[in-house]
Amino acid sequence: MKISIITVAGVSSRFNKDIADEKKILKCLYYDENPKDTLIYQMLKKLESYDKIIIVGGYKYSNLMEYVDKQISQELQEKIILVENDHFDDLSSGYSLYLGIKEALDNFDEIDEILFVEGDLDIDNESFTKIIESDKNVLTFNREPIYSNKAVVLYQNENDEYKYLFNSDHGMLNLKEPFKAIFNSGQTWKFRDMELLKIANDNFYNNSIEDTNLGIIQKYFDLIKNKEDIELIGLKHWVNCNTRDDYRFIVEYWRK
Repeated sequence: MKISIITVAGVSSRFNKDIADEKKILKCLYYDENPKDTLIYQMLKKLESYDKIIIVGGYKYSNLMEYVDKQISQELQEKIILVENDHFDDLSSGYSLYLGIKEALDNFDEIDEILFVEGDLDIDNESFTKIIESDKNVLTFNREPIYSNKAVVLYQNENDEYKYLFNSDHGMLNLKEPFKAIFNSGQTWKFRDMELLKIANDNFYNNSIEDTNLGIIQKYFDLIKNKEDIELIGLKHWVNCNTRDDYRFIVEYWRK
């Protein structure tokens, strides 16, 4: 069984900046004219080959449920499992990923892989297909410049281990060890070992529940002993949609 997880629980603060309260919206549901021109719709189309698609929501959760009910085909709806994160405003992104993984591991057996993608991304189809078709654990990187105030940094140290750096306060970053390579993370991952993933997920809940989703991800990849089981995939087109200008750029890309 192949399962994917999309997390869309956040309050979309930058996306809704200077917007009146009654007009604020869950970022992944925003569109100008066509209700299918949303981040969530386009991502779901990319994930049609998966057996189950777990969407973890929180902020404006009822709007998410309504959108799935009205805009998503019945065939695709049958694959979707909606999970509500009721700590979206007091815990970080890690809790959403924790809930998504827990939903998968608690309810399904013989899972071959879990693909996790953050719900505010737009990725080209060719690159995304490479992720889907990989038979390994997957790390991704994009080709954007690395700025400490917004990038999730992925680097490879002298022991060939992959490590992450991120400042949730959007301040400076400090890499404290020698490295062989450094990348801007594509914020999309594939997990192939469910036993290791359960260890990483349980460790997060018991020891670092206030951490970002990197708390689970870093632990999982640290547990993989054979680094040949990891594939690093570069993404040709990648946009992290933080603002409405970002959204308009994405729509222009779709039209082209």
